[in-house]
Amino acid sequence: MKKMRSVVRGTGSHLPDRVLTNAELSGMVDTTDEWIVQRTGIRERRIAAEGERTSDLAFAAATAALADAGLEARDIDVILVATATPDYTFPATAVIVQDRLGLHSGAAFDLQAVCSGFVFGIANADALIRSGQAHRVLVIGAETFSRILDWEDRTTCVLFGDGAGAIVLEGQEQDGAKTDRGVLATRLRSDGGHLHKLYVDGGPSSTQTVGHLRMEGREVFRHAVGLVSDVIDGALADAGAAAVEIDWFVPHQANKRIIDATARKFGWPDEKVVITVDRHGNTSAASIPLALDTARRDGRIREGDLVMLEAMGGGFTWGAALVRW
Repeated sequence: MKKMRSVVRGTGSHLPDRVLTNAELSGMVDTTDEWIVQRTGIRERRIAAEGERTSDLAFAAATAALADAGLEARDIDVILVATATPDYTFPATAVIVQDRLGLHSGAAFDLQAVCSGFVFGIANADALIRSGQAHRVLVIGAETFSRILDWEDRTTCVLFGDGAGAIVLEGQEQDGAKTDRGVLATRLRSDGGHLHKLYVDGGPSSTQTVGHLRMEGREVFRHAVGLVSDVIDGALADAGAAAVEIDWFVPHQANKRIIDATARKFGWPDEKVVITVDRHGNTSAASIPLALDTARRDGRIREGDLVMLEAMGGGFTWGAALVRW
């Protein structure tokens, strides 16, 4: 039976110019390059310039994705921005991007699921396309986490960076089989009982301040592999696929040890895992689309490849998406 699928038409990404290395961080807080690399795999990250906003990064990534898809802004029905670091409390960063693209029709909104935001965005975009409410959706993950870091807290400031990535999803009728191109399955989960393991200690209705990111690193690490494995298993089952069929594993780029442990659990060798955490750090909702764009442009991800995406973020939130390129 024929089925509407959300097919990836194009990808794009953008990183700030400023590179912050581990060596530079060692002069700011009590840490070393060796300590950071051993525990996280991170060697450097990008930091937004003064006055450079999340919407600036998102707009640049969106422009690149549209160009890659061979589309104009007017071809887009919905813009969805996954971010935990918006320009303003309101309006949504998505409407700022919409205006800068010169688009004054359709809909634009933000989605907040922290590091899982891009996977949640894919699931929502797919639902809009399959329900007939949209034909093409621009999904953007964009963050300026440097704005919410406590630069005296060595346990968190070494982990995060800024950046943006985007994809264009388009509705295309397919055969309804696991060999279809497009989004084949998504699984989303959350559990607010873990709130204080990874959160920001401020907000409009609590402290009337932006606040800083706080994390219980060991607790996050302890839960991560088990939680994401559950949704990966679910997405594979929903699509009628097996782990051995995966061509590329593109995980949230938070910590290389978590990525390696998850890949080992499913039997995915290093050559099937896309890693950018060493160059980008943890860019939250931007990390998966940044990694996707990197691997597509360097020729690794090709049409027909089966790609597994997964992420876990504050709250906790976690999710997986299985996509045939």
